[in-house]
Amino acid sequence: MTIHTPTGRYFHVNGGRVYGHVREGDGPALVFLHYWGGSHRTWRPVIERLGPAQTFVAYDHRGWGESTEVPGPYGMEQLADDTERVIDQLGYDEYVVVGHSMGGKVAQIFASRRPAGLKGVVLVAPAPPAPVGVTHEFQEALAHAYDNDDTIGRSIDLVLTNGELSAEARRQVHEDSSRAGEAARMAWPRQALVEDFADRVGAISVPVLVLAGSDDKVDPPQILRAHLLPLIPTATLTELSGTGHLSPLEVPDQIASHIGAFIARL
Repeated sequence: MTIHTPTGRYFHVNGGRVYGHVREGDGPALVFLHYWGGSHRTWRPVIERLGPAQTFVAYDHRGWGESTEVPGPYGMEQLADDTERVIDQLGYDEYVVVGHSMGGKVAQIFASRRPAGLKGVVLVAPAPPAPVGVTHEFQEALAHAYDNDDTIGRSIDLVLTNGELSAEARRQVHEDSSRAGEAARMAWPRQALVEDFADRVGAISVPVLVLAGSDDKVDPPQILRAHLLPLIPTATLTELSGTGHLSPLEVPDQIASHIGAFIARL
C-alpha cells in the first residue's frame, strides 16, 4: 500500500488554471466533480473515509472555489473539456469519474466521449442529461438561491438537505456558495441546466453507478429512473434512504462505501 499526503496544485485549462487537491496512491484513480455551489472541499468527508491510500483528484470547476478567476464559458462541454485536461496532466492510465449534481451532468458528457482509461462512473444525485420540467420561473428562482446568507440558509434547510448538517459542513456550504464568480453562478440555472445531452449519453460504455437520496428534492430517484436510467444502458441505481441532495456531506460514510464497492468490482 502506497500512502501519500494530499497536495494542492493548479491545472492548466483553456483560459486559465483550476485548483485541485491530489493524492498519489493505489488505483484506479478517482476524479471528483462537485455540485453547483460547491468546491473540491465538498468531497473531503468522502475522501477521508476511502482511506489514506486511494489515488484521487478533487478540483474546483472554473468559476468556483479557488478557480474563481478562470473566465467562461461555463457550459457543460467546457467543464467536460476541463475534466479531460486535468486527467491528461495527471497522466492517469485508469480512473473512475465521480460527479455530484451538476458535476454528475459533466461526468455524463465526459464519459459519452469514451475517453481512454475511463473504467467507470459514479453519479451522486446527478442532474439528468436533459432538463425535466424546467420553467423560466424556476430558472430565475434558482439563480438567486445563493444571493446572500439568508437565501443560502433557506436553500440548505428547504431544498438541499434532509435533516441537519454538521456546523462545519453548513459553514462550508455557505462559504463555497457565496464565493463563486458571478458569471459561473448564473451559468448553471440560466444555461447549463437546460442544455440537452439526451442523445449523447447512450454512448457511455463503462459501468455507471447512480446514487440517489430517497428524499432528494432536486434530483429525486423517480426522476432519475424515468429520465436517466433508460438513456444509459450500463447504469444501475441505488437509493439512499432518508438522504437529501447533499449526500456527500449528509452521509459520507454511505457514499464512500458504495464507491469502494463499485471500484472493487471493476
